Amino acid sequence: MSVIVEFDVDAESFELGRALAVPGRSDIELEDVVPLGDDVVPLFWLYETGASEFVETVESNAAVENVIALDETTNRTLYALQWDATRDTFLGSVTEFGGFLLSATGSGQTWMLRFRFPDHDALSAFSDRCSEMGVDLDVTALYNRTRPSAGRWYGLTETQYETLLLARERGYYDIPRRVSTQALADELGVSDQAVTERLRRAIRTLTDNALRPDTAGDGSAE
Repeated sequence: MSVIVEFDVDAESFELGRALAVPGRSDIELEDVVPLGDDVVPLFWLYETGASEFVETVESNAAVENVIALDETTNRTLYALQWDATRDTFLGSVTEFGGFLLSATGSGQTWMLRFRFPDHDALSAFSDRCSEMGVDLDVTALYNRTRPSAGRWYGLTETQYETLLLARERGYYDIPRRVSTQALADELGVSDQAVTERLRRAIRTLTDNALRPDTAGDGSAE
């Protein structure tokens, strides 16, 4: 069964992180990784920063051939990075153990990366390889996708997702509990009973789609 892992890693720990570690700029978000002949070209969004300064700094890295602006909006620019990916042994190890990069965001010093590995053994082997390379992974989430078809929110409706997230943020699941369902209901503009039902159904749906075998019911009603 495949496993998804999220972790934070120092930008200096891998070549792509070092190439994009431009001081004084805002977040980068990976859009895609495009094969181009023998090369791998990352496409990424850069938020609210000076384009000329960014391109000049990144192209000064020995692994980078050039940076091409593909699209631009009011607060972000889409770039393609042409570089020597063979120098990045960290990302090469991901491929070696059957992993796929699902998402990546960086801020110059730290990157949050999400990978899918075919199983826990492959993830363990990748982790061991990182230790050998001196790469410190700070794991922030680890889970199996028993139902990929459940979608981004594991089958939760939008209202279930918003209610569950609010309950978590306000301390409903803290010990001791810091907020009541009535307080959550007042903030959401619904009844106390509605909040209780949403949380109960959300937990059931989340459990079915994230933990139980694929034969479980979806329980996705609001």
